[in-house]
Amino acid sequence: MKIAMIASEINPLAKSGGLADVVFALSKELVEEGHEVICILPFYQSIRNKGKRFNYVGSYPVSLSWRHQNADIYSTSIDGISFYLIDNQYYFGRSSLYGYMDDGERFAFFQTAARGLFGYIGFQADVIHCHDWQTGMIPCLIKEQNAFDPTFSKAKFIYTIHNPAFKGIIDRYFLHDFYELSDELYFNGKVRFEGMVSTLKTGIVYSDYVTTVSPNHAKELLTSVGGFGLDTVLAMKGDHFVGIANGIDYDEWDPLHDELVYKNFSVNNVTTGKKECRKRLFDVAMFEDKGGPVFGLVSRLTFQKGIDLVLSLAHEIVDQGGYLFVLGSGEYGLEQGLEDLRRTYPDNVCIYIGYSNERAHLIYSGSDFFLMPSLFEPCGIGQMVAMRYGTLPIARSVGGLVDTIEDPNTSDKPDGFLFNDYDVGGLRYGVSRAFEVYKDKSQLLKMRRNAMKSDHSWKKAAAAYLRLYSSK
Repeated sequence: MKIAMIASEINPLAKSGGLADVVFALSKELVEEGHEVICILPFYQSIRNKGKRFNYVGSYPVSLSWRHQNADIYSTSIDGISFYLIDNQYYFGRSSLYGYMDDGERFAFFQTAARGLFGYIGFQADVIHCHDWQTGMIPCLIKEQNAFDPTFSKAKFIYTIHNPAFKGIIDRYFLHDFYELSDELYFNGKVRFEGMVSTLKTGIVYSDYVTTVSPNHAKELLTSVGGFGLDTVLAMKGDHFVGIANGIDYDEWDPLHDELVYKNFSVNNVTTGKKECRKRLFDVAMFEDKGGPVFGLVSRLTFQKGIDLVLSLAHEIVDQGGYLFVLGSGEYGLEQGLEDLRRTYPDNVCIYIGYSNERAHLIYSGSDFFLMPSLFEPCGIGQMVAMRYGTLPIARSVGGLVDTIEDPNTSDKPDGFLFNDYDVGGLRYGVSRAFEVYKDKSQLLKMRRNAMKSDHSWKKAAAAYLRLYSSK
């Protein structure tokens, strides 16, 4: 099968969040299953700055109504995947991936250029798999403007919602000004959302199948409370809307062979292995280890992730002898709150604002528990990575966290802790249960081993996607 993945970020070339991990890991698994996969993404300045050599493929014109630009195409191969990068310095020669006033125009160019790439390189895809709002117009463009193009005669469109909070909202005026599409698509409701145009909704309407990143999150999106305003349009897809839980890359996250952890370990020597990793974690922070539990957090620091709850409960964790290690960046107020916490508890709280892959591996391997008190969490990757290293997640019962964590109250093979309420009391309940298990070393070992044995590989997810790709 010939499969095209189109996304605004894809590991290992460009990453700001879990989207990049998911697209790359799924693509890699599909290649291992014997399928031909190409990945299409913008050629950001950050990719250029890495110094990697790319092959120049060629250039072709791209028009957004009256705007006329060129798309310069570069390619490379990583783990059997053919990457195609769409370059235009006006749109992508910037310091960040997102966050610009003209993001609507930037990704209109990307989507229009991505559509043109198929014919330019002669790739007749069986499946065109688009991800999030930055690619939502592609199925619409092709079905409305290229319906008789033999390049797309076999293509089935799959659209995955990773984060429904970002809907790609643009003014109705830009429907024609960017995409040269008729206002009729707005008036008939296909692209209209709350008086504007939503590229996310457009992707849902025009794709053959829509997926999101966990079964429980799919159920949430079909409700008026958890649907982000998309519940009715998703309900219209019927059984063509499904939830498929993400996996994690078992090559990158492997405690037995991970070169970034201090001591490699497996399920058989998890206690001694994690003890050595803990020692390294404390050495880096220059903490005296008084034996209390270690709570880790690796996350974007945004309202969604429940960081405000962690800030509110941190003093209780420290007062009970616990330690807190945090890695991440995001909203300025949350960053400053964590810095204040570090200054208040310099012997128990370690904060690293930014991202460091080495520090992430240290926290995952050296912590006892992993905090994920999310307001909403379509799937979540951190909890699955933590479990791979025998670190037990403490998470709210939302989205994919429900699908991937087994709680002691509901399972005979528990591997983490779930709580319901999005408030300090809810998180306190989860943390207090973790403290109890930490004192019971026999139960702690059982849960660590259960966590490490949990199957969160991409094989299951890839099989589910392949069934979708092959369906009528």
